[in-house]
Amino acid sequence: MYKKEKRGKMEDRFTVTKKVGMYGIIGNIFLLTLKAIVGFTSKSQAMIADAINSAGDIFASLMTAIGNKIASVPKDEDHNFGHGKAEYMFSLFISISMIVVSIKTIIDSAKTLFTGSEISFTWWLVVVCVITIITKLTLYIYTKTMYNKCNNILLEASMEDHRNDCIITTFTLISILLSLKGINWFDSVVGICISAWICKTGGEIFIESYNILMDMSMDEETKDMVINIVNTYKDVKAINGISSAPVGYQYVVFLTIAVDGEMTTFKSHQLADKLEESITTLEKVYKAVVHIEPYLENKKAEI
Repeated sequence: MYKKEKRGKMEDRFTVTKKVGMYGIIGNIFLLTLKAIVGFTSKSQAMIADAINSAGDIFASLMTAIGNKIASVPKDEDHNFGHGKAEYMFSLFISISMIVVSIKTIIDSAKTLFTGSEISFTWWLVVVCVITIITKLTLYIYTKTMYNKCNNILLEASMEDHRNDCIITTFTLISILLSLKGINWFDSVVGICISAWICKTGGEIFIESYNILMDMSMDEETKDMVINIVNTYKDVKAINGISSAPVGYQYVVFLTIAVDGEMTTFKSHQLADKLEESITTLEKVYKAVVHIEPYLENKKAEI
C-alpha cells in the first residue's frame, strides 16, 4: 500500500514540475521579447542584461522540462534505480549556462562603465520593469508553492531564479529612473550587479548538482531518521555500518546490523525484510538494503 502511495507522489511530482516548466517558458518568452526590444532601442545596459537573463531563463525552463521528462522514466534493466539523476544533470547544464552568460554580461557592462553610455530614456522601460516584476512575482509564488509540495532541485532552481529576477528588475527600474537625472553610470553598475547575482546563483546550483552526481551521502536529518527506525527494533544489537548513494532526490540506503548469533536464518531474514520496508517509507529513501551479521561486542561501528 505504501509503495503505491509513494509511487503516486512521484508521478504527481513529475507532473507538477512539467507544468511549472511550461509556465516558465511561456512567461520568459513574453518577457524576453519586451526586454530585448526596449533594451536595445534605449541602449540600457541594465535592461539588456535583464533580457539576457530572460534568455537564460528560457533555456533553464527547457532544461527543466527535458530533465523532468527523463527523470520520470521508471527503472529498467539498464537503469536499476531509475533515471532520477537526470534532474541533477540538467540542473548542472542550467548552472553552467547561467555562469557563462553572466560573465559575458559583466564584461560588457564594465566596458560601458568606463567608456560611458547614453541611455535613451523612454517610459516603456518603466512599463517593462513593472510587467516583469508582476509576472516574475506571480511565477515565484506559484513555483514556491509547488516546490513545498514536492522537493525537486529543478523547481528549486526555477523558484530562486524567479525570486532573483524580481530583485534584479527592481534595481533595473531604479537605474532607469536615475537616468532621468543624468546619472547614467548607475545603469552599468546595475548591469554588473545583476550579472554577478546570476553567476552566484549558478554557482550554488552547480555545487548542489555536482555533489549529488558525485554520490554525496544522504543528509544528517535523513540519516538520523533511519537510525531512529532501526532503534525501534529490539532484536538489533548494534548498527555496524550505514552508507547511501543518491538516485535523483532520493537515496539507496545500505545498512549493516548486528543481531544475536543464535538467531535463526529465517528469523534474521524476516527482521531484515521488515526493516527494509520500514526505512523505505521515508520520503527520501528510494530503496533500503539490510545486511545482517552476528553481534560482536568489540566490533567498531562505521556510521
